[in-house]
Amino acid sequence: MYVAFIIDVYSRRLVGWKAARSMTAALVTDALNMAAWTRRNTSLDGLICHTDAGSQYTSIAYTERLGDVGAAPSIGTVGDSYDNAMAESVMGLFKTELHRNPAALEANGGPWKGLDDLEVATCAWVSWFNEERLHSELDDMTPVEFEASYRHKSQPDAA
Repeated sequence: MYVAFIIDVYSRRLVGWKAARSMTAALVTDALNMAAWTRRNTSLDGLICHTDAGSQYTSIAYTERLGDVGAAPSIGTVGDSYDNAMAESVMGLFKTELHRNPAALEANGGPWKGLDDLEVATCAWVSWFNEERLHSELDDMTPVEFEASYRHKSQPDAA
């Protein structure tokens, strides 16, 4: 099984994800589509998508979809990607907090019997990650709280 995440670097919010039985361009394109839908009221022009150099991220379908939403890839050829440390960190947290921790695995309905079970568990983990998990980089707020705080600060005073 494979899971792809789209992470908003500013707020650490997971804005898109997809689980599949194989690592294909459709897997990452579907995750990107979810992220674009999640941010549908926000311009994505100039957004840079940091990824590893896997073939699914260098595919024509994924690259074209990035262009459709106004985003650009951080890689063009193998070996020239920018930093993907945050993505690696989120994947490590996902594996540790959901999959490798026996208590978490049991609490999330594991061991899972297939893709459907993994999708349900991932959905619950993403919700928890965004709405309940405190992040030290966000002054111990959740990603949802951090975004709400930003929106509140950026609103002009109604005086």
